[in-house]
Amino acid sequence: MRITASPHHEAACALRPGRAHQVTLPTAEEREVILLTLRVAGLAVGCALPVALLLGWILAARFPGRFLLNALVHLPLALPPVVTGWLLLTLCGVEGPIGAWLWKTFQVRLAFTLQGAALACGVMVFPLMVRAIRLGIEAVDGGLLAAARTLGAGPLDRFLTITLPLAGPGVLVAVTLGFTASLGEFGAVITFAANIPGQTQTLPLAIYSALQSPEGDAQAARLSLYSVVLALAGLLLAEQAGRRLRR
Repeated sequence: MRITASPHHEAACALRPGRAHQVTLPTAEEREVILLTLRVAGLAVGCALPVALLLGWILAARFPGRFLLNALVHLPLALPPVVTGWLLLTLCGVEGPIGAWLWKTFQVRLAFTLQGAALACGVMVFPLMVRAIRLGIEAVDGGLLAAARTLGAGPLDRFLTITLPLAGPGVLVAVTLGFTASLGEFGAVITFAANIPGQTQTLPLAIYSALQSPEGDAQAARLSLYSVVLALAGLLLAEQAGRRLRR
């Protein structure tokens, strides 16, 4: 009688210490997925950071309507990611008002592209980045800003020379949270950018595809482990950099 191992058994064996070499050596296809995920996450954070800095600075002040603006900024956290992806598809798809204008004016298409995947990730992590930056700015000593104001420094000068350097740890936390959260974004990406291998298939989408295969449990386990390693590496690097900034 021939006994064959089940996919679940293979997945469990892939995580055993004795078979660690099967986990730590990704295949060419898995390396492509990992690099694409890093690229999408980096692009998402790079595009979201300037706007997050601006809104974090604005929300750190007190003004009428602050509560409403803060609620709008954090709306993606309350909505299901699929709804956020659908809204992006409605607005930025080729037939949406923004997407049609981009295509007609610049021949740029966002839906079902790598840039679209980055946009979806950026929108989902944007509230986390804004909140971290706002908290960092609110922790800046107001006396320093008042002294700079009396010396004739304008709002932009105070922000660039005092607020931003002192809020550096908060900005670093924002970048770290945005990057690591982008690594795991699924619902908004698959809705707006689809699951196209080599173009928009990030690690979460590749794990989902592997789980749809009858014998994909082992690959899903490996990809999941890569996700954990990437997230831990990013958090540890950020913690180390944060300690140096606080010295």
